Amino acid sequence: MPRPRGTGSVYLQQGSAVWWIKYYRNGKPYRESTRTTKKGKAVNFLKKRLAEVATGDFCGPQAERICVAELAEEMLREYRVNGRKSLRLTEQRWNNHLLPFFGQLRAVDVTTDQINRYIEKRREGGTQNGTINRDLAALKRAFYLGYRSSPRKVYHVPVFPRLKENAPRKGFVQEAQYKTLCSNCKEPWMRAMLAIAYSFGFRRGELLQMRTQQVDLLNRTITLDPGTTKNGEGRTIKMTREVYEVLLGCVRGKGPGDLLFTRKNGKPVLDFRGAWYSLCQKSGLGQLTKTEDGKEKWEGLIFHDLRRSAVRNMVRRGIPERVSMTISGHKTRAVFDRYNIVSESDLIDAARRIEEGRETEVGHSFGHSEDPSRVIDRAQPPV
Repeated sequence: MPRPRGTGSVYLQQGSAVWWIKYYRNGKPYRESTRTTKKGKAVNFLKKRLAEVATGDFCGPQAERICVAELAEEMLREYRVNGRKSLRLTEQRWNNHLLPFFGQLRAVDVTTDQINRYIEKRREGGTQNGTINRDLAALKRAFYLGYRSSPRKVYHVPVFPRLKENAPRKGFVQEAQYKTLCSNCKEPWMRAMLAIAYSFGFRRGELLQMRTQQVDLLNRTITLDPGTTKNGEGRTIKMTREVYEVLLGCVRGKGPGDLLFTRKNGKPVLDFRGAWYSLCQKSGLGQLTKTEDGKEKWEGLIFHDLRRSAVRNMVRRGIPERVSMTISGHKTRAVFDRYNIVSESDLIDAARRIEEGRETEVGHSFGHSEDPSRVIDRAQPPV
């Protein structure tokens, strides 16, 4: 008597010792080799397939042949379709690091152990945990999109370790340091970028994309158009007097669609790390050093420290946090709080205010205190 379709069957093909299974999904028959000569293992494999059909996790035998490279290709296509700003960086992560290690592997062969081997290899090359986490996040998304696709391309998403990262950088620029940077800065475009980043916390990428038409000298405003910022939202700010003055030279002689920041020869500013390092070294705020393997390493201020400083300064100068977040382009409070750094000078100022408050409340200065009994006597009601 034939077995009901819901239970499937195991069988041997003529002249072969390898067991095969047959099962159905939505009335369609599937035949698949179990790659084993043990009938017990073949039965278990059949049960696994039947469970996948019952729970809706069935992907089909073809899914086991899909390589990680195919998942990555689909992920990058999704990035392009949705216009994600991280596309270029994700392509670099995949091509430079993930592809050589995972590209030819089948998706079903990627396990947590395999991922840990990738982590070890990256660490051997001196890569920081934060960078490795970004790599793994891209790979995990490729698997996730494959799992969520219709039909599914993978059965499950492997467990991805999350490495402990160093605490966020706490560098910031003091007012005296900013003035030193400005006095040593000879390039008009760099001087203007310094002022905008230190005053309003604009990101490096936002500055480099700015066009002349985004600067309204009449109304003294700067407008970042939607889609040009990291969070995709536009914003408009009012210039300070300093920003207005330094932008005059950047706008002069340019058309509305021209890039705002250009060098003396008219070429757009794209990578200004060399100019930044030179300026900081001249200002005594950083230096290039050599690592043990002979590579150059920068130790000192980075341009992003200006953004942190802008956030901290706005809050400490009494600008409401909601307004500060709008100016700097922070979308979430959690990230904004990471930039609102507490420095040693902040702690000293807090101690001073606490001390002044106590002096006011008690009515005397510490170090010249009255007899405590007299203070208590004055607090008693008259008899």
